[in-house]
Order: sequence, then structure tokens, then C-alpha cells
Amino acid sequence: MSGASSWWCAHVWTGTGTVEHDVLVTVDDGRFTRVEPGTARPAGVPVLRGLVVPGLANAHSHAFHRALRARTQRDRGSFWTWRDLMYRAADRLTPDSYRELAIAVFGEMALAGITCVGEFHYLHHDRGGTRYAEPNETGLALADAARAAGIRLTLLDTCYLSSDVDGSPVVGTQARFSDGSGDAWAARVDELHRSLSGVDGIVVGAAVHSVRAVPTAHLPAVVEWAAARRAPLHAHVAEQTAEVARCLEVHGRTPVELLGDHGVLGPRTTAVHATHLTGTDIATLHATGTGTCFCPTTERDLGDGIGPAPALLAGPPGAGPFSLGSDSHAVIDLLEEARAVELDERLHRRERGVLAADTLLTCATRHGHRALGHTDAGTITPGARADLVALDLESVRTAGGGPTAETAVFAASAADVTDVIVDGRVVVREGRHRTLSDLPRLLATAVSALLDPDATGKDAA
Repeated sequence: MSGASSWWCAHVWTGTGTVEHDVLVTVDDGRFTRVEPGTARPAGVPVLRGLVVPGLANAHSHAFHRALRARTQRDRGSFWTWRDLMYRAADRLTPDSYRELAIAVFGEMALAGITCVGEFHYLHHDRGGTRYAEPNETGLALADAARAAGIRLTLLDTCYLSSDVDGSPVVGTQARFSDGSGDAWAARVDELHRSLSGVDGIVVGAAVHSVRAVPTAHLPAVVEWAAARRAPLHAHVAEQTAEVARCLEVHGRTPVELLGDHGVLGPRTTAVHATHLTGTDIATLHATGTGTCFCPTTERDLGDGIGPAPALLAGPPGAGPFSLGSDSHAVIDLLEEARAVELDERLHRRERGVLAADTLLTCATRHGHRALGHTDAGTITPGARADLVALDLESVRTAGGGPTAETAVFAASAADVTDVIVDGRVVVREGRHRTLSDLPRLLATAVSALLDPDATGKDAA
């Protein structure tokens, strides 16, 4: 966008650990040009009330998992039975239904103050693994959805080739995920990269689904593709104890060690979940500059466990960023994800105040953007991308807390987001999305079309 615009903010947490007051923010061509605390409001300049924070970055998302919210809670189950239901939902998706669902999900994210999302995308092909005429039709549908919702997208195109750590072939719905080889994956993603090159707000990155899903012989193709483009590279790592045990059984190495052996780790890499780590694993992540991404509401929902957040955040200079994601979207609320990191650790240690609110809010903003390839976002400072999120300080949740990071992290929720500006564009105003007028209906329609019994009475999921 071009042309200058301004907002006057009562209180601003700038992303540098301080709260400024009476701040005039000026934006030109989608970036902050001036941030002036202690300034009286000029006549005619719009106001952002409450506490304004940088845009929140959702570093790990599977958009279609949103359809499972509240539908997998009746039976006790496990991660693996939940995965079976997820596969049954994946088998129903078409590019059109994926686009409609993702528009609604990304719209929900915008309402929650999320200005950039990392979509960990592995549903590439038609049922049975048949290629679409446009090989990247589903990826392009996700890009369309992000633009419709008004948020930035880092599309983490995911390599998924096997069903087990030993390299067993994909089975069932997994055929939709597989390109057959790492080289074939890279050739397809080259086309996706060319199609989206230069599209504002879209970054194409890469992902290794997990040590279960990519045999070691195919890892170099993914690593080399990402390195050649200096693209973000993400991977599910040590999410389940069964995954770690199986990796040790087959390779004699933990997932972190195995990925390190094959060049996957590094400053542009993010290890997602990183729940079950050894001390050596943590040291390796730190030494390689590899970032980590926790998704506490999903890890809690699936009974995965509590990862070593304090140890990961206590890394030496050069350690990778610690980011947050909503993953399966049990809820979409990055403030809740930030709060959960500390509260889970309190339960684990039986002590309070392990991680400060400023640290957690930094994880939800600057660190998340860095993990998604945006080192120029996540702070309200001149030169940064012009993302602003206003939080109501007078709701029943926040009243009395004051304009502090502690109020944002330990009291506020996504429901307190009133206004969202992305790259200088107003996306949410006074709690309403500017272009998606009825998001509850859009979500209900998209989820029902995917999961509810169809016209023949056959249950879709």
C-alpha cells in the first residue's frame, strides 16, 4: 500500500519491553515511519484505545483441523485416535472446501489479533494421491484464503513420504500428502514458489513433517531447497513419546539428533512442539540456532505433555526464537498460548513466576514473526511492518489490570481484541472484520459441509 496514515494510541507495548503512553504512530507504505510517545492527539487522527501491542504471529497452524473443535472430546482416546478422525476429515476436503474453511479460520485469527500465520501444509493431492491438474491447487487455495482474511501467510509446504520411522509407505489418506520422493516434492514446490513469488504478504517456506514421515534419504532435498531460497524450514519434533521411542529403536538417535545428523537444524529452522527432549537435545538446538514453537493448548488437548520452555528460553546468544502456535485450533488465542506456557510450567514445578509476561508477549510477537521469515515485524518501531493490535482494558477480564504486559498475558483473551491493523491496513475495527461480515456463519457452514452427514446419510467423520 502507499500513502501515509496515522493512529493515536493511548498505551503501546512496543515490543521492546516498555509501555509508552499517548503515542502517535505514523505509517507509510505499510511500515512505521514515526512512533512518538507523549504526543497530544492531533485533530482527526483515529484513536486506538486500550493497550496496543504488535501483531501476533501464529507460528504453527493446520487450518483444516479447526473443523474438529469440540467434535473429538466425547471418547477418551489418544493422540493416535484423534489422528484417525483428522485423517477422515482430510479425506473429505476439496480445494474449494479447503479455501472456504481456511478463509473462515484465518478470519477467526484476524479477530484474535493474529497478523501472520505459518500454515504447515501437507494436504497436496486429490483422494488416493491423484495429482490435480494444477499440482499446487490446495496451496494456492490457502494463499487465496489468507489474502481474503487480510493476514500474511508463510506457507510451509510440507514433505510427507512415509507412515513410520522405518520408511514404510504411506497408507490410506496419507496418499494425499505424498509426492513420492524428496526430489518430486522439491519440483512441485518450485512451481508453487514461482506462482506466489512477489505476491505481497505471502512467503513460501518448507517443512519436514516429522521423522515418521520423511525417510533420511529424502531429507537433503528439503534442506537444500530451503537453503537455496533462505526460506523458513519447520518440522514436528519429539511431539510424542512413542515417536521418540520408535526413532531410538530404528536409528539409535533421538529425533533432534537424527535431524541434526542430516542438516535439518539451523537458524532458519523451527522445531515444533519439542516436548520430549533430552539435555543433549536442548544443547543441540541452542548450538545450531534452531528455534522452537510450542502449541500449549493443542499439546494439552491431546495429552502430549509439557515441554522444557524455561530451558529453551534460557539459551545463549545466538539461540533460536521461541514462538507459539495454535496448531489444531482447540482454541485460536495467542494470548492464551502465551499464558499457558507459564501456567503449565507452574503446574510442573509447583512454583510461580518462572517466565515473565514481557518474555511471553515477545514470543507471541517478534519471535513468532522471526520464525516465519519476517525479521522486520513484531515490534512497533520505525521501519518495522505496521501491525497494530488493540486490547480492551475495560472488559470483565481486563478491568482494573492497567496497561501492562501482565494484563495482556494473564488477563486478556482473544475476545478483548478490538482493532487489528496489518501492514497499515485496517482489518478489524471495533471487534468486527472489515470484509468478512459473518464469521460464525462462515465457520459453521464450512465445518458442517465437511463433517456432518451428507445427503445420503453417510457420516462424513
